[in-house]
Amino acid sequence: MTIHRTMPTSSNKSPDTTETMREILKRVRQIEIRSRRAVNDVLAGEYHSVFKGRGMEFDEVREYEPGDEIRDIDWNVTARTGRPFVKRYVEEREQTVFFVVDVSASGEFGTDRRMKGEIAAEICAILAFSAIQNNDRVGLLSFSDRVEEMIPPKKGRKHVLRVVRELLFAQPKGRGTNVPLALDTVNQLLKRRSIVFVVSDFLSGDLRRPLMITNRRHDLIAIRIADPREEVLPPVGIVELKDAETGESMLVDTSNRLVRELFAQSNQRRQLGLEKAFHSLGVDHIDIRTSVPYLNPIVKFFRMRAKRY
Repeated sequence: MTIHRTMPTSSNKSPDTTETMREILKRVRQIEIRSRRAVNDVLAGEYHSVFKGRGMEFDEVREYEPGDEIRDIDWNVTARTGRPFVKRYVEEREQTVFFVVDVSASGEFGTDRRMKGEIAAEICAILAFSAIQNNDRVGLLSFSDRVEEMIPPKKGRKHVLRVVRELLFAQPKGRGTNVPLALDTVNQLLKRRSIVFVVSDFLSGDLRRPLMITNRRHDLIAIRIADPREEVLPPVGIVELKDAETGESMLVDTSNRLVRELFAQSNQRRQLGLEKAFHSLGVDHIDIRTSVPYLNPIVKFFRMRAKRY
């Protein structure tokens, strides 16, 4: 269910509905303020230096001046006028930035600062405001074990705020995670090469093939959001662990050192396997932890990537 459908259109609003709308607008506005501050103070030049556009496009012809490249001479115009003219090109800046965001039940998990889903929304907001500042279009596909919502790419502040609302207040019908389905859908929807951010905890099956295909067609960046308690168990005695996506639960004795070690090893293997897949496929990725501020890893990634171009 999308946010714009839940907002009432009648003037006869109940107190509860009015309060809900105020809370929605308040949270979205807070994220906008934080995002714009981050964009203006930190990411102002980083985004432009990393995502430079699809190439150069013809702008105009002008009369040759000393120092111009001879290979830029427009011989047709030169022949007609009897004077040398050169072609002038400008960078084709406009791009499509598309967010593919996991809204499955595992996004409701968080043991330190905030939930993974909330952090995902803020990260997308920061990147989206960076995009529209560079006159790029922004779109969204949210998914669980199915495609939940698709917002076509557009420009402008109001459009970005709609994307943020959808991520903050989405009510997904599914609880599981199907990254391959989401990427297959994106590949069918986007006909031109785009910048695709996949934001997820990637607690899914084999992702090599869908990642490979999407990375060939688009500029793919994976943003993995993880919580420390998904990787290491504290020794707090017998606890009930519940899978948010399947609903399955089990009792675990966390005071048992062997249990804690096996849990940590299993999660480490999964993480290393995912990192190996990203590396072997040439997929750029950013690791975000709920326990630490997320802006530093994003800035670090942008600066490292800028050095490659």
